[in-house]
Amino acid sequence: MGKLRTLGIIIGLLAILAGCGDDDDDEVFLVDILSDPGADGDIGLTLEGTYQVSQASSTGNLLFGIDPDGTEFRAFVDFPLGAVPLEAEILVADVEVYVNDVEYGFGFSAVPTLLEMVSFPITGLTPDDFDSAPIASRAPFDFFRSDINSYVLIEVTSLMREAQVQGLSDLQLRFLLDFVPGAAGFVELDDESESRAPLLTVEYR
Repeated sequence: MGKLRTLGIIIGLLAILAGCGDDDDDEVFLVDILSDPGADGDIGLTLEGTYQVSQASSTGNLLFGIDPDGTEFRAFVDFPLGAVPLEAEILVADVEVYVNDVEYGFGFSAVPTLLEMVSFPITGLTPDDFDSAPIASRAPFDFFRSDINSYVLIEVTSLMREAQVQGLSDLQLRFLLDFVPGAAGFVELDDESESRAPLLTVEYR
């Protein structure tokens, strides 16, 4: 079941007292931030070596993995961080995505996935972003067919902390297939409406 979402890129800001008294050091905040569909998108690299760049604002989805034609896709997601103070101590950060489809490669029962923190222009993806050097990454994880038509929560605490250390105005992430031996597979994430768009949740103090 997905989190309750309301209108606006920034869903809400909630202050929770984590201890007794009025000490500001004990105050914990929770903020939800929708991704920016104008910056989100995916890039496909065909077997012929040409690139196909798509923006989520036009397609309503995000693709990564290898499709039946052999095109490799990588998905890009942008979260504006204006609601999180640069001096904040990040306690926990998660990204929630809605999964439209998952297809396995032969001999696999999941799609092995890498999630990297990268930098790309919010004005539109370019072919250079397909294989740009990552700033940081988290441990690989899997998508399963049981995830179809449901929300999946992915911990990104280490990536959010790195974004804070570097003073970044956006947390920008790239989903791609983890090329373990023989790996294949294809995943479609929803990015059409606010109720199913990627959502970053950050708990900080």
